[in-house]
Amino acid sequence: MDGNGRWAKQRGLPRSEGHKEGAKTFRRIGEYAGNIGIRHITFYAFSTENWSRPEAEIKAIMRLFGSYLQEALDRLEEDKEKGIRLRFLGDRTRIDKKLRDLMDTVEDATKDMAKVNLNIAVNYGGQQEILHAVQTIAADAQKGLLSPENLTLADVEKRLYTGDQPPVDLLIRPSGEQRLSNFLLWQCAYAEFWYSDVLWPDFTERDFDEALLAFRNRNRRFGGI
Repeated sequence: MDGNGRWAKQRGLPRSEGHKEGAKTFRRIGEYAGNIGIRHITFYAFSTENWSRPEAEIKAIMRLFGSYLQEALDRLEEDKEKGIRLRFLGDRTRIDKKLRDLMDTVEDATKDMAKVNLNIAVNYGGQQEILHAVQTIAADAQKGLLSPENLTLADVEKRLYTGDQPPVDLLIRPSGEQRLSNFLLWQCAYAEFWYSDVLWPDFTERDFDEALLAFRNRNRRFGGI
């Protein structure tokens, strides 16, 4: 969800206002995706590298995240009707305990929803996720639960944060950036990429539809002919 800060700067506003508008776009696009039949969607909210940003900006982002979590609890019955399951990808150890508790509560309350799996990546890094999976494999090997020579791709995949979810089909990158930025590195092995110069707060359902149309017209060969 790129471009919140630039959106605010263009309007002479503090960066926190851009994040507020970006949060509104997140809610709108997330609901729209579910309404048109998208089964799995992941939003990159805060990366492991984002901790290097100014402290005031980090606090503003975390306050917004807390507000969203509380809103999700307040709208629980509505989200259940829509079949939205909320999950959070990333290392939670650095996140405030109050937020961690809210994350756990939201995940537990929506765990039986099956129509839409909505992931929010918070304190997430693709390299860190793979490292975590490797560490888990090494620990299991030490316990004698698996042997290195019999290790498969599936053994790695099931230890990722997205272990029970399919790989990424389409990655949408707004705001003119054209890099992966440590996002779902393993899962994006054969993802189709779609770029847009639209800043995230201005991203609309029409932009989302444009990305889906472009995806539909791609010839996905997965290394074949």
